[in-house]
Amino acid sequence: MKRILLFILLTALFLTACGASAAGPEKSVETYLQAINAKDATRLQSVSCKEWELDALMMMDSFQAVTTQLEGLSCRQAGSDEQGNAIVACQGKIVASYNGELQEFDLSVQQYLVENSSGEWLVCGIK
Repeated sequence: MKRILLFILLTALFLTACGASAAGPEKSVETYLQAINAKDATRLQSVSCKEWELDALMMMDSFQAVTTQLEGLSCRQAGSDEQGNAIVACQGKIVASYNGELQEFDLSVQQYLVENSSGEWLVCGIK
């Protein structure tokens, strides 16, 4: 009985570890953009490099006075740079509404530089 429980426990730990590492750089960028849309500074900082946090927070702050909606978000790894950091491209848009006036921000006009830091993919800039 103890062997069965030990086997189940080890299997569960293994599957949990595999699931955690399955999130690639594109998922971090999606979380980053969702945090900007939700105006969630804590979540935004959790997926940003320390050096990029201030820029990320300023980006989020630029949407504070408007209502935003994230539409059609889809990200994919488009390549990597010389240091091995991922370059992520996204499709979709952020639609901002202020006093009934809509403005769209196309997410495909820039790419995101994402670094693997201690097993976590963090957004470190835009290209």
